[in-house]
Amino acid sequence: MGTLILVRHGRTQANVDGILAGRTAGVDLDDHGREQAAATAERLMSVPLVGVVSSPLDRCRQTSALILDRQEGSPEFLVDDDITECDYGDWQGGTLKELSTEKLWKVVQSSPSAAVFPGGESLAAMQARSVAAVRRMDAYFEEQHGPGAVWAAVSHGDIIKSILADAYGMHLDLFQRISVGPASVSIVRYGAGAPSVHATNTESGDLSWLRTAPPTADAPVGGGAGPA
Repeated sequence: MGTLILVRHGRTQANVDGILAGRTAGVDLDDHGREQAAATAERLMSVPLVGVVSSPLDRCRQTSALILDRQEGSPEFLVDDDITECDYGDWQGGTLKELSTEKLWKVVQSSPSAAVFPGGESLAAMQARSVAAVRRMDAYFEEQHGPGAVWAAVSHGDIIKSILADAYGMHLDLFQRISVGPASVSIVRYGAGAPSVHATNTESGDLSWLRTAPPTADAPVGGGAGPA
């Protein structure tokens, strides 16, 4: 099985201002966001990535570039539209304060599987495309580099939350219970059976254990001894 490292882009000014940037062009990392992304890139230096797949949006490309710059090898770099930000339609560019007064807000919070953004896509469609994309790319990297392949996908908060919800076997209606901070790292392994989640929303910690051979497809009964 391959290992997927999910990285959210670093902070942007839109995040600070409470603006739903969505797919707006030209939304860059702010100074703190670049520091966050650089710190994550430092964490990943101990992990020999075989590939980095980025959302096409600038903030993800910038985060990906920092990760790639700190890799000793030459990971393959790909851009995949299927892990781009949700199409929030008419909500794009609005402030969260204003949007929270809309009737749809409660649906997004409590029943996201039923949420369809006006002029945009549904959260269910967002999850379907993003999960299909990472599973497809995971199979690609495993085929190219073997079951020990470790790769990173650099994407957005709602995208990563929906991928994690799928890996946890959670209904999409529960995905708002998952937090994914800027430049955070989450780790998923896809095997022949169910996926296994090894980390969620981490901002620090040694990742060199990912150099070790991947575990067997079966979960260790009792929890196992952990990485060497």
